Amino acid sequence: MPVPYWRLSGFYFCYFATLGSFLPFWSLYLKQIGFAATEIGELTALLVATKIIAPNYWGWLADKTGRNLSLIRVTSLLSVLCFAGFLYRSDYLWCAAVTVIFSFFWNATLPQFEAATLFHLKAEPQRYSQIRLWGSIGFIAAVLGIGRFLDDFSIAYLPWIIGGLMLLNWLMALITPEAKPRLTHTDVGGIRQILLKPELLAFLLVYMLLQVAHGPYYVFYSVYLKQHGYSATETGLLWATGVAAEVLLFIAMRQLLKWFTPRTLLLLAVLLSVLRWMLIADGVDFLALTIGAQILHAASFGVVHVVAMQLLYQYFGERHQSKGQALYSSVSFGMGGMIGSLYSGYFWDMLGGRLVYIIAALVCCVALLIAYIGVARESRPGLG
Repeated sequence: MPVPYWRLSGFYFCYFATLGSFLPFWSLYLKQIGFAATEIGELTALLVATKIIAPNYWGWLADKTGRNLSLIRVTSLLSVLCFAGFLYRSDYLWCAAVTVIFSFFWNATLPQFEAATLFHLKAEPQRYSQIRLWGSIGFIAAVLGIGRFLDDFSIAYLPWIIGGLMLLNWLMALITPEAKPRLTHTDVGGIRQILLKPELLAFLLVYMLLQVAHGPYYVFYSVYLKQHGYSATETGLLWATGVAAEVLLFIAMRQLLKWFTPRTLLLLAVLLSVLRWMLIADGVDFLALTIGAQILHAASFGVVHVVAMQLLYQYFGERHQSKGQALYSSVSFGMGGMIGSLYSGYFWDMLGGRLVYIIAALVCCVALLIAYIGVARESRPGLG
């Protein structure tokens, strides 16, 4: 079956457009309806905490049934229905409950779609970045459009916008075809044997720490920019700048994987991540430095994520790919994201944004050391 390029790309576009309406502006919405920084951190932590459980449950079910897309359609629809709860009430306990319920389904979607995409690509996983870049384009379109919208209209419309985009995401899942994994002689190992590999444990620890460092960025970067005098439009442009750099990286990534090993790319990206958080900490009042920090999103997220897809394909093959994607999501975006959200929420008012981002840079230094010691030491240039 030929690769359904535009339907896969369309799903990524809609999914990350939804994320682009959520990540930069949801903390501003929560602040507007009266929540304190600690409460915003806790609600964000609840959002990402379900990634610890949900992807593993749905990943096990997907590998057992071999029907990733069917599960994605169900979880996408339930996400929309549950998210509508934010339109009913806005007290803390209600918002916490809705966050947990809707994110249990929402956080199941992307890891399974990543696995489905790799199933469609089969022996050409290096083509992944050419499909995934449309997610970044969707993110850019959302942050630019919504940033401008919020300068002219009330942020109270934000839940309606997010809900509408989630509905589009479900519709894209309906028209994307299922793909079956093809089992080869390299897929005969048991999952327990894979999980006990020291390199995999080092890989998961590195990616968890990288997401811990991203915590204050995802939760408070828009708040941080507002504190330093940036408008909603300017905030949207800065978020879009980071993702635009990510798009260019995705375009170039297939060639980079031919020239460099995943290990080399990972070490360089983590090193640049340290620089990025330091620039955000001390350069926010200088537009050129702030733009430079956003361009480094191509390294701190784009490179490390594509390298993760390469390594996960090597570690888990196709037989266990759904479980591998789920484990990666739960440990990095789940556990790491939860810790990052909590520490940034509790320390934001206590220490201030500058010191919170310096802590993020130090966390990346630890990730760099672990990656240098234990990740992909025997790796070859990217697959294909």
